[in-house]
Amino acid sequence: MTDERHRLAAGLRDLRLDVPDSGIDTLLGFLDLLEKWNAVYNLTAIRDRTQWVSHHLLDSLSVAAYVPVGRILDVGTGAGFPGVPLAIVQPGRHFTLLDSSQKRTSFLAQTLATLGLRNADVVRARVEEFTPDLPFDAAVSRAFADLADFARLAGPLVRSGGSLLAMKGLHPDEELTRVPAPLAVRATEPLQVPGLDARRHLVILDKP
Repeated sequence: MTDERHRLAAGLRDLRLDVPDSGIDTLLGFLDLLEKWNAVYNLTAIRDRTQWVSHHLLDSLSVAAYVPVGRILDVGTGAGFPGVPLAIVQPGRHFTLLDSSQKRTSFLAQTLATLGLRNADVVRARVEEFTPDLPFDAAVSRAFADLADFARLAGPLVRSGGSLLAMKGLHPDEELTRVPAPLAVRATEPLQVPGLDARRHLVILDKP
């Protein structure tokens, strides 16, 4: 077993995610594609692949237990985080990967085709200009800097009774005071990311 595969498998166990060997193969295949495309398109600021297991894959999957069943919108997905790793380990959910960059969405379209991920699709659009055919059951984001902006822009895309999942670093005390009505803060969950020595939190907002 390679060191990278060992670190990923150990991290998945720490997150209590039961991922078959085929799923681990697919996650590592995703990193192979990212490495190939990153050399040309600069898709991630982290250049050292040895950090990608913890900083990208396991960080994304640290929220898996909180993602509801249904149709999930990954807002500002970038190079596919957290949507692609979540789609790999949660085949019963469908993920829409939303980003405004042509180079990133081109990479993601090729990634889904190469990996054979049928429970995900890619949309190139700005979130404020995106009009889905049906509202989503939840929206998730790892990229939005401000919680209020994420709530304001993604909230209308989520159905009544749905939720918004905002991945944050430090506990966002001040941002929590600016969450716009009618969204309500359900919980702020601390996240433990295997191999990552940094504070992480997940803010869960409910839409009435």
